[in-house]
Amino acid sequence: MKTANVHTPINSDSAIAAEFWKMGHSPSCPVYDMHAHMGGWRSIYFPNGETEQMAESMRRAGVKMLCFAHHAALFCPDIGNAAAVRAVRRFPDCLRAYLSINPHYPEALKADLAGFDSQRDVFMGIKILADYHEVPLSDNRYRIPLEFADERSLPVLTHTWGGSQHDGAEQICMAAERHPNVRFLLAHSLHDRWNDAAEIAIRFPNVYLELTAVIGKRGAVETMAEKAGSSRMLYGTDLPWFDERNYIGALLSADISDEDRHNIFHRNAEKLLGISGE
Repeated sequence: MKTANVHTPINSDSAIAAEFWKMGHSPSCPVYDMHAHMGGWRSIYFPNGETEQMAESMRRAGVKMLCFAHHAALFCPDIGNAAAVRAVRRFPDCLRAYLSINPHYPEALKADLAGFDSQRDVFMGIKILADYHEVPLSDNRYRIPLEFADERSLPVLTHTWGGSQHDGAEQICMAAERHPNVRFLLAHSLHDRWNDAAEIAIRFPNVYLELTAVIGKRGAVETMAEKAGSSRMLYGTDLPWFDERNYIGALLSADISDEDRHNIFHRNAEKLLGISGE
């Protein structure tokens, strides 16, 4: 009985995949991770959760840039955003941060936004967690940060979950229509509602589909690439929750073209960040 050759690469017709399989990274296709975190989380053990460990994890996987929100900032922005500043300034060549906001503390929110422009070397956008904070994206408490982002054409990474009353499809459509200059990055892409996410990206040119937790669902990447186009998709991992190499391998093995992979891994992120690419 014949046995499979475990060394035969999947998608052997992909030049990008061939580079990764051979070298562990691709010189022709840099990777930008647009959805990550940093630091501890309750009683979970993360082997790559601290700044130095994350930088080393990125180096091994060939990740050129990581855009993250510190875990502490998700509920205590004053603590977590300060930690993000320290981390980025230690590793300015490969880290950028989202300014995390908490709508339950409006005065702190205003203070955080007031310092944004003076720290543009650190912060590249804003992070919203409507479902975690149980405040709908359309709520007036998000008006100030979204208007702030609209004036500056900033990326806003917002968690999105299919069927959520806080950040589901209806909420995203309202926000994208009200704030056309905000580049909304739909974290998790309305998880399990891939067609809905693709339709929103088609309808609104300021909406991008981010792939954290999407890549693990068979056929989801292909569905969104076919419907919305890979020029509207962004690579993300939720590092340190998931491993960069696992996610890169999954995208390399997806049934998409190398042009799609270039768009998802780096081209779209470079445009959003104003970085000159290939």
